[in-house]
Amino acid sequence: MEKGSSGLSCRAAVCGVVVLLTVIAFSCSLAAEFHKVKEKDMKLDGSLCSLPKSSAFELGVAAIAFLFVAQLVGTTAAVTTVLAGKPKKSSAARGRAAFVALLVLSWLSFAVAVILLATAASMNHGQRYGRGWMDGDCYVARSGVFGGAAALVVVTALITLGLTFATESAAAAGAMATTPASSSSSSATCTRRTHLDAASADAEQPGGRSKQ
Repeated sequence: MEKGSSGLSCRAAVCGVVVLLTVIAFSCSLAAEFHKVKEKDMKLDGSLCSLPKSSAFELGVAAIAFLFVAQLVGTTAAVTTVLAGKPKKSSAARGRAAFVALLVLSWLSFAVAVILLATAASMNHGQRYGRGWMDGDCYVARSGVFGGAAALVVVTALITLGLTFATESAAAAGAMATTPASSSSSSATCTRRTHLDAASADAEQPGGRSKQ
């Protein structure tokens, strides 16, 4: 019971950290959507253009940092738990396959979210005359880029938290893989003891059938 309670509390702590960091990353992404530079902020000097620096840059970088820590904490805890167990049955193998699928999907969602945040944040880092964002041209992040990244932050967190349940299933399957062996061993031991007791009882009867 103590071991199970310890594992449960540890898992709850990991989930709490992931949720907290995800909420911060989501808030930063959403705030960046309302503080990003707009086309009306662009200044022109002949054929040259410039855009001022916006707080959306710092917010985007902060969102990436918090999301990265949340992803690292969640997936590391899940992988460590799975590697600690040694399932042997086919049901455990299916649990491992589901876990790997969720893990890959989680990192893919994380990668897309980071690409969106990094690209949009870099456009808000300030674009000077003659330099712009790319090839001397100025670019403005489209509306909804930061918002879409915020949605992906939530999706990534949900998948990462889902790894917790996949880990629990894999561990349960591993436990079931060891139960039949122990049960068979216990049954064989009990049967052997029964035969020994019967033999002992026959040996203790004085005379047996010869008394007739």
